[in-house]
Amino acid sequence: MYYKVLGRKNADAETVVLSSGLGGSGSFWQPQLTMLAEHFRVVVYDQHGTGNSEGTVPAGYRMEDMADELASMLNALDISRCHLVGHALGGIIGLHLALRYPMLLQSLVVINGWTTLNSQTRRCFQVRQNLLLNSGVDAYVQAQPLFLYPGDWLSDHEALLQEDHTHQVAHFQGMENLLHRLQALMESDLTASLKEVIAPTLAFSCKDDLLVPWSCSVDLASRLPHGEHRHMLYGGHAMSVTDPDTFNPILLDWLLRHSSQASVTPSGYISTETS
Repeated sequence: MYYKVLGRKNADAETVVLSSGLGGSGSFWQPQLTMLAEHFRVVVYDQHGTGNSEGTVPAGYRMEDMADELASMLNALDISRCHLVGHALGGIIGLHLALRYPMLLQSLVVINGWTTLNSQTRRCFQVRQNLLLNSGVDAYVQAQPLFLYPGDWLSDHEALLQEDHTHQVAHFQGMENLLHRLQALMESDLTASLKEVIAPTLAFSCKDDLLVPWSCSVDLASRLPHGEHRHMLYGGHAMSVTDPDTFNPILLDWLLRHSSQASVTPSGYISTETS
């Protein structure tokens, strides 16, 4: 898979791995890279079959396969311990990684994730899937921002959205790849296994997220042995893009608190709201 390694190069630098959502491209994390690179070695990658990571995603593809692919990439980079920050699908990859490779993760951040698929999220995925199948790539890409960003942000960033639309259509991951990845995501159900996740995990939600109700993150955090919940009031599903000034300090605080130099965080469910 295509990846970049940024930030600190000293031998004792801790590693933060960034895993994107359904789009799969590491470019999603641009608003976080400068901040994280000041403190950590940062690995950002394009998931298999997306962005610059060419390849065909087979039928029967699973979230476990995505976790295994990431573990193999990290092994090739000689990374045996890291923090993982994942958005939606990327966060679900992180949870499967935590279950399959429990000693790999120093901490985990799941942004707008879930335990099992919520009916609202399923409805949104089905609408997007129908658009892709019945109206094509251009219609799918045109509708995508409606599920990611707040209405006022969309109105204020029309030029950026037009530029992004052109880029997304030109670099679309392919219909079969997207449908197989989406099917894997929709079939993932961690209800019975979250109690086995030993990594400290932050479930990060946003109140105005249309795609994934914020209550899904509350449920996720409450099921984890070392779960914590943080909540933003504005920013939509992609609040790391729309409001990095609020998002970034919260993320950095979590990562620094769970670095090897920090004191151990007590176990138990914690929930905090940020305006």
